[in-house]
Parts: sequence; C-alpha cells; structure tokens
Amino acid sequence: MRLILLGPPGSGKGTQAQLLCKRLDMEHISTGDMLRDARCHDTPLGRQAKPYMHSGKLVPDDLVNDMVADRFKGDNRPERFVMDGYPRTFAQAVSFDQVLRQQFLDLTGVVLLVVDDAEIVRRLGGRWTCPTCKATFHVVSQPPRVAGICDNDGTPLVQREDDKPETVRERLRVYHAQTVELIPHYAARGLLRQAPGEGDIEQTYAAIIQVLNIQAGPPC
Repeated sequence: MRLILLGPPGSGKGTQAQLLCKRLDMEHISTGDMLRDARCHDTPLGRQAKPYMHSGKLVPDDLVNDMVADRFKGDNRPERFVMDGYPRTFAQAVSFDQVLRQQFLDLTGVVLLVVDDAEIVRRLGGRWTCPTCKATFHVVSQPPRVAGICDNDGTPLVQREDDKPETVRERLRVYHAQTVELIPHYAARGLLRQAPGEGDIEQTYAAIIQVLNIQAGPPC
C-alpha cells in the first residue's frame, strides 16, 4: 500500500496518515515535519526554508524534492507509506513520479480530503502542537486532558506560527493557486479518490477506507 494524501492545510492529512500507518502497517512521511525539524535544528535546509514557512508560502520545489529523493534512497527506503504534505505542486508530483520509477514503486492511490475553507480557518485557529512528540490537539474537537499540556509527555503545547488565522488564509490562497493542479494529474492516471473531510476523525478514516475499497485494519 502506497498512498498520497492531498487536501488543504488543516484538512486532517496528518491525523489520517497516522491512523492509516498504525492500522495498516505503513510508514508516515510528513514533509512538514521534516522541514520543521530542519528549521528547529538550524540545518542548511532549515535556514533556507525558514522565511517561506514563516510567511505561509510553499518552500521551493527543488529543496523539498531533494529532501524526499534522499529519503527514498538506500536500504532503508519505505516500501509501504503514506505521503503527507507532498507533493503539493505539479513540479513536485513530476519529481516524485521519477523517484518512484527509479525505485520500482507504484502508487496505490491518491486521496483528496475535501474541506471548506471556513472550516479550515476554524480548525487551525484552535490547534495546538507538542514540540517534543509532534502530537496535535484542538481546544474544541480534541482537547488535551490538561489544558495546554501534551497527553503523551507532559510538554507545554504551542501554537505554530503557520496556524495563526492570517497565516492560514495565506496558506489557503497558495493551496488553491498551486496545489489543485495536481488533481487532473492524478485523475488522468486513475489514482485520484475524493473523501469528505468534515466529519470526526473516525468518520473521515472510514470514508478514506471506503473510497480505496480496502480493509480498515484493527483499531488503535
């Protein structure tokens, strides 16, 4: 099973990718997490990506493509995976197609999570993240047991710069301008599936499983 999850920021790609990986024995590959880790550790890639991430713009394709290509090289390359946050542009999709061909890997499907823009702004405005384990919480739909504290490791939660309303609206503008051109690219290959992303976590997961026509796997 090799999947790509598409959808606007805050559509639940990360949460659904984690569920799919836990229940179906797959590897979660999040370019957002990879870039944030690079920024946090002040790597050369992190320094180049920082101004784009801070303003809500996409990191240039060549930087992200190189990062992903490196991940798929070597003996520890992922065989069963869910791509979360990549590809975001047509150029990234073409690059990833080439990487997969070189590694003799075929995609199983591409799932587009459909969520209204107004719902995205509401969701992200209440989202808080653990800087240690990367777990995500929401003050309304998925609050931590203790306000402001991660359930997993007790670390104080933080609101990412790119979850603030003004940045969210810019991220949505960029998404609509650049990412949606991926839809015909994957639709033409018979890979694209659309799933509603405005239900709760389990409803969205069930919708993904249904459009892929696969078994749901054991609950976490």
